Amino acid sequence: MRNILTIFLLLFSCSLFAQKEKTVEAEFTYYAPENESPSQAKQAALKHAQIKAIASEFGTIVSQSNITRMENKGGESTDYFLSIGSADVKGEWIETIGKPVYNITYDDGILVVNVKVKGRIREIVRSAIDFQAHILRNGTDDKFEDDTFGDGDDLYLSFVSPTKGFLAVYLVDENSEVYCLLPYRDQEDGIYPIRANKRYVFFNRDIAPQQERQIVDEYEMRCDEGIEHNQIYVIFSPNEFAKAADATTSEGLPRHLTYQDFNRWLAKCRKHDVEMTPRMFNLTLKR
Repeated sequence: MRNILTIFLLLFSCSLFAQKEKTVEAEFTYYAPENESPSQAKQAALKHAQIKAIASEFGTIVSQSNITRMENKGGESTDYFLSIGSADVKGEWIETIGKPVYNITYDDGILVVNVKVKGRIREIVRSAIDFQAHILRNGTDDKFEDDTFGDGDDLYLSFVSPTKGFLAVYLVDENSEVYCLLPYRDQEDGIYPIRANKRYVFFNRDIAPQQERQIVDEYEMRCDEGIEHNQIYVIFSPNEFAKAADATTSEGLPRHLTYQDFNRWLAKCRKHDVEMTPRMFNLTLKR
């Protein structure tokens, strides 16, 4: 009887935390502010489309302090709340299926981006791990956090997790090439373990643990054009996972893979690990 009861409780617990997954299609029209480039506007439009799809399927966590209604445009109105962030919807975007379709126009000098996207979403039934990650420019204290880098600036990352686990860090450049920043190039096991409640600073040999200094990669940001837009993905899980399969590039550059392969790897990881938490940071490079 005790064994039957234990099995029942385990099955009941699993059903409570089962996460619904759905394939959805979404469309969103984004009116960009004057200071946004077409590349940034496309990213924003895609993010809003994803959030809209998740909110429509799984609902939102309503917060009166940060919700604003979109203004009428061209005589048409919408009841979508633009200020809803990814943390306020009861789901997450797991995988993009195919490529988003963009249509860029101008309305009285305003950049307008329409995007259509298809993908898989998953309901959130538990809180994500609240780790702290800061992108740092030319300094290792958190006060040097920045999202705009000049040509030749040093890049560092600080990280603290309330639980032990594993970490990977990737950079996506203007050309959708993906570079693995962490684990370091000479880490042959392809994983980077994290201890709970310990502050890490990556990409700086001087303050790295003595046993790691020979393998630490240091990064100096370079900008070939006037302005470039990159993204940095900080991916953490309490469960062990290995980095994506990648290839060696020219000397001095991190190992790399295509954006399609990166997304395929991340989607596969998240499908099998509901506790994996990726966080994306936008980075602007100026020459």
